[in-house]
Amino acid sequence: MRHLGNSSLRPYAQKLRREMTKEERHLWYDFLKTLPVTFNRQKVIGKYIADFFCASANLVIELDGSQHYDAQGIETDKARDRYFAEHGFRILRYSNTDVNRNFAGVCEDILKYL
Repeated sequence: MRHLGNSSLRPYAQKLRREMTKEERHLWYDFLKTLPVTFNRQKVIGKYIADFFCASANLVIELDGSQHYDAQGIETDKARDRYFAEHGFRILRYSNTDVNRNFAGVCEDILKYL
């Protein structure tokens, strides 16, 4: 992968790793961490921080809480998705509700992509 790091975001990414949401913890510890491919949590990619990233699959996984569904959140997510896509990454988005109510379905969908 070409270098898309941003050292100014590193401290914030580290903070986000320490303070993962309940849904991020669930997906990380109960699924992504157990896979035979490597995922990173809160990975700095250019000017953004991806919730989860798998370099070998060029995959970004985003979990969306309520702030992603207001007008500003929707526009911000469109810009993030466009940026990731321009750099060759596929984006899978799931709501926190999806993780809480249909965890098996979320996992199955990720496996289908991988």
